[in-house]
Amino acid sequence: MTITGGTGAYLGIRGQGGQGGNTIAPRNASMREDPAYRRILGGGKRRYLFQIIPLESPQIAGVFHSDFTAVTASSPARAGETLIAQATGLGPTLPGVDPGQPFPPTGLQEVNSPVDVIVNGKSSTVLNKVGWPGRANAYRLDFQVPDGTAAGAATIQLSAAWIDGPSASLPVR
Repeated sequence: MTITGGTGAYLGIRGQGGQGGNTIAPRNASMREDPAYRRILGGGKRRYLFQIIPLESPQIAGVFHSDFTAVTASSPARAGETLIAQATGLGPTLPGVDPGQPFPPTGLQEVNSPVDVIVNGKSSTVLNKVGWPGRANAYRLDFQVPDGTAAGAATIQLSAAWIDGPSASLPVR
């Protein structure tokens, strides 16, 4: 099986699928058996494996403090602080814009897919996930650094529609 296309967060996705094997062997049934019993007695079960490759994976392009100054080693984030991330590859928004078109300057366009931000393996609270007004394929995520995040270089992972993006480094004090 070939996977092509898709809609929503899976627009442009590609991949392949195939039978992974029987998990329960099929039952031999007689042709004279009443068909009503076939539903009751059931048959075998099969497992299918799909490998999907997104057209674009979610990525963090930059992380900023609430005053839009960049989070750097000289100006690190703090545990519990709300940060703003500029991201790409989060998929469609509601009510939506055409692919490749900038988001309108008024009226926020919320990302349609579930978005998760993981900092050092801990789930972060995502407060805002919208298209960045005036920009094409740029999104604004407001999230909180989880309490108890250790000082140093934290690892931040972004996922949208259950598709993980590459991890990035986040300086924390």
